[in-house]
Amino acid sequence: MRQTLIAMSIAAALATVAGCSKESDESQAAKGADQSMTTQGVAANDAAGKANSNPLLAEWTGPFGGVPAFDKAKVADLKPALETAMAQNLAEIDAIANNPEAPTFANTIEEMERSGAALSRVFTYWGIWSSNMSSPEFRAVQSEMAPKLADFSSKIIQNDKLFQRVKAVYDARNNSGLNAEQKRVVELTYDEFATNGATLTGEAKARYAAINKRLAELHTTFSNNVLADEEGYDIFLRSDQLSGLPESFVKAAAALAEEKGQKGNYAITNTRSSMDPFLTYSDNRELREKVWTNYYSRGDNGDEHDNNAIIAEILQLRDERVGLLGFDNYAEWRLQNRMAKNPANAIELMEAVWPAAVARVHEEVADMQAVADKEKAGITIKPWDYRYYAEKVRKAKYDLNSDEVKQYLQLDKLREGMFFVAGELFNFEFTPVKEGTVPVFHEDVKVWEVTDKTSGEHIGLWYLDPYARAGKRSGAWATMYRDHTTFDGKETVLASNNSNFIKGAPGEPVLVSWDDAETFFHEFGHALHFLASNVTYPTLNSGVRDYTEFQSQLLERWLSTDPIIDNYLVHYKTGEPIPAALVAKIKKAANFNQGFATTEYLASALVDMKLHTSDPEGIDPDKFERETLESLGMPSELVMRHRTPHFGHIFSGEGYSAGYYGYMWADVLTSDASEAFAEAEGGFYDKEVAGKLVKYLFAPRNAMDPAEAYRKFRGRDAGIEPLMRDRGFPLPGEESGEKAEETASAGG
Repeated sequence: MRQTLIAMSIAAALATVAGCSKESDESQAAKGADQSMTTQGVAANDAAGKANSNPLLAEWTGPFGGVPAFDKAKVADLKPALETAMAQNLAEIDAIANNPEAPTFANTIEEMERSGAALSRVFTYWGIWSSNMSSPEFRAVQSEMAPKLADFSSKIIQNDKLFQRVKAVYDARNNSGLNAEQKRVVELTYDEFATNGATLTGEAKARYAAINKRLAELHTTFSNNVLADEEGYDIFLRSDQLSGLPESFVKAAAALAEEKGQKGNYAITNTRSSMDPFLTYSDNRELREKVWTNYYSRGDNGDEHDNNAIIAEILQLRDERVGLLGFDNYAEWRLQNRMAKNPANAIELMEAVWPAAVARVHEEVADMQAVADKEKAGITIKPWDYRYYAEKVRKAKYDLNSDEVKQYLQLDKLREGMFFVAGELFNFEFTPVKEGTVPVFHEDVKVWEVTDKTSGEHIGLWYLDPYARAGKRSGAWATMYRDHTTFDGKETVLASNNSNFIKGAPGEPVLVSWDDAETFFHEFGHALHFLASNVTYPTLNSGVRDYTEFQSQLLERWLSTDPIIDNYLVHYKTGEPIPAALVAKIKKAANFNQGFATTEYLASALVDMKLHTSDPEGIDPDKFERETLESLGMPSELVMRHRTPHFGHIFSGEGYSAGYYGYMWADVLTSDASEAFAEAEGGFYDKEVAGKLVKYLFAPRNAMDPAEAYRKFRGRDAGIEPLMRDRGFPLPGEESGEKAEETASAGG
């Protein structure tokens, strides 16, 4: 349903989760509901007038079925827009809850799907300010409105009259002539209410709401603290401190420094897109340590932006909240409707892979230490050395220079390659929208129309915001401004991809690493998942967290297919295709440094799960992280991909909390599905397999149980073996992949 999707988007973006009503006496509740109906009815009438003057509330107009009025959006309009839209939505909900007719799918579930349209529009703008264009003015509104939005969610999710109507439709779902999609909507709607406190009464219900309100404040503060540390720790280098850095990186750093008022210097920002290449190439070990420390200490500096106390309170409140629902721990509650089903299954998968990953790290470190010793560096490998010496090992072992590879990875050409893949698999065509036709929130943003190549049918729009800027959160992500639905007339998709590439100097192309190119394809996979939707109702566009990463991870595989390599990986100066010999080196080194990549990820995922399965009373997050990693045997030469004090996936909201394992769960499916293509006659462009991929794994979104959908695609469940093969890890009883390769080479 639309308004519960909004509630969940609030949870992810600002920490808001559904809460509860404060009334306990039934007669008081009924009286209160009637009074609320009158009050909200007035508010709804007022809202119609306010919508005409507030651009954030206005219905979207213009081409392509209407588009967000980003050119008219002002932060000053956000608070009044939220207040008006919430009042309007609550009036809609009260009308549904107090309908005197017996509950049916049409007058309850379908009306809920229809509600909240204005608030959905407002949250499109909220998401842009939160993720792409944050400012002190927005953060002030965000902090003020987060607890109010928690209260709003409470009034919906735990409106008992509403829940009883939902329950009645749910109980009758098998005998009321509903089709499969409608039954799925009913089941998802009921589960959302039941698992978020709708069954509570009295003091427990009131406490549940109070917890959600406080969590909304804490999640928002956590996120803003991380952003403050990302913005507050820029390093400006002199020209004599650039040794080892690639020319393209130096030019981008110079342009960024000039933008920040430091013309003549070179800026290293406290984001992964700046940190990672610096640690890979800089010859200055002292500066590497400084850049590394700044990045991995975000939220952990003992100052006003320190997140440790906030984390402790978040964990305690989450544990208390799920205890009200009868769960032993937060992870048990979180995973009940995920593919993993329970924490034990998630942990079993991670612990099956962990030993092989750690063993590979030890091999990688030994190789790096040998290089450092040969160079008489006089050092022991530390975390800030890992990327630097790994690159040296890559060159020595595979004669592969990452900077040489980057010369063939131009951002614009990669985008063209992604469009080619979308055309081959989905029959989509991407056409640039003439500048000025569709409003954008920043000059960097470009827009494409997506159509069906055969029929010309309009599918939607794709927005791309590729570059880092002040106020933009780090990383890469995909966003949906509008869902595909048909129950009230067809609504087409507005999808967006967002990255943090460092913009090149004027006239220079943006060159990226192979890892960044894979991430670009990954996020495009999310956009294709949005665009391919053929569901009827908004709720069916929601995702199952340990499944939604599967589609995007799978799309990464097309980067290394022959049509992309042959046609889109061309040298940025000469236009010559990437040499076959260099491609062979890339493929041979595909599993290089897999120990590092898998271990840093798994460390974060395991700490996340253990944080949410442990008693949080009196917890010291830094100590817990340290002791957990020690117990796991974490190698000292690297750290978690996301250290706890800046682990936004799990503490700036609840989208990935006790769910970061989901990337690996999804990768089990990814590895298995990629073998389906590899085995097909047409390889990764096989039309029959691609058709099944779209039909069962992309288009249904959440209209079908993910496990059932995968079985329809593959004919069976996925196993862990393809994942281990993909990463070059041995199965139990086998030799290490690298050691086996060396033995085979020696024998040959």
